[in-house]
Amino acid sequence: MNAPLPDFSLARPQSADEAVAQRLAAPAARYLAGGTDLVVNMRRGLVDADLLIDLSGIDELATLSANESGLTIGAGVTLAALAADPALKTYPAIVQAANAVAGPGHRAAATLGGNLCLDTRCLYYNQSEWWRRSNDYCLKYKGDVCHVAPTGDKCRAAFSGDLAPALLVHDAEIEIAGPDGRRRLPLTELYRDDGAAYLALTPEELLVAVHLPAGSRHSAYEKVRLRGAIDFPLAGVAVAVTDDDPTPRLKVAVTGTNSRPFLIEGLDDLDAGQLGEAELVLIDKAVQKQVSPVRTTMVAGHYRRLAAARLARRLAAGLASA
Repeated sequence: MNAPLPDFSLARPQSADEAVAQRLAAPAARYLAGGTDLVVNMRRGLVDADLLIDLSGIDELATLSANESGLTIGAGVTLAALAADPALKTYPAIVQAANAVAGPGHRAAATLGGNLCLDTRCLYYNQSEWWRRSNDYCLKYKGDVCHVAPTGDKCRAAFSGDLAPALLVHDAEIEIAGPDGRRRLPLTELYRDDGAAYLALTPEELLVAVHLPAGSRHSAYEKVRLRGAIDFPLAGVAVAVTDDDPTPRLKVAVTGTNSRPFLIEGLDDLDAGQLGEAELVLIDKAVQKQVSPVRTTMVAGHYRRLAAARLARRLAAGLASA
């Protein structure tokens, strides 16, 4: 049984810089956006925060704007708003991914930044306190062994955010605010392949915005999950066809199988306008080789490997034919 929420104080900054300053002054604090992941983990005893920094009053984080360079989406934009905004019509995989997250009530509260920074998940981690204690905890929380890969030296909990792969195939960059000012980097550099230390951020840094380049491209996102709604992806795949002239290129990104979302390598030489059986087999094999799912869910890792590969193949074939 989950415990009630522990006592905490609440701060309501009016700017990103003020939020960073509050976080810097309170090492045990946590940023709070939609709370759909954080509050659950607090109830399970996975997060011990005596101060929550509520980001909902920061206008910058809730703004979506477009110009000739592309889109700037505030990290506090809700997934429901993201999916409904007409500015996203030329980024179809992002809309599909936003609509695939949980249920309507979750999407009305959950934010883009929260989904990108979603805590990694594992069968041995996302449990009640008494369950974790009875299993001697794990490498991600209080223990010294990863129960799904006990001979290894790092946590194998899986990243399960839906938005990351869709943004990766659209060449997204992120903007981060921290004690030393702001920095901008490709989204792929936000993640590490370590379930316990999966974000390349200092504790005080705050994801402020996502930047998308202008231009349309065919794209799609799909995921496999235990139930047709609510559940996190066992494997999620985004595919996009670029508008490179004269040869369109294919981008494939995966979530739910590894400790980080990532772009599939080795597809640069494919002509996305000429995908035959041989090219689809190459895509299938590339995905199977590069994903590394283990028993972090109730479903066997090999099933998730095959599912990711089949999703990539199906989406690529569909986009090519379109």
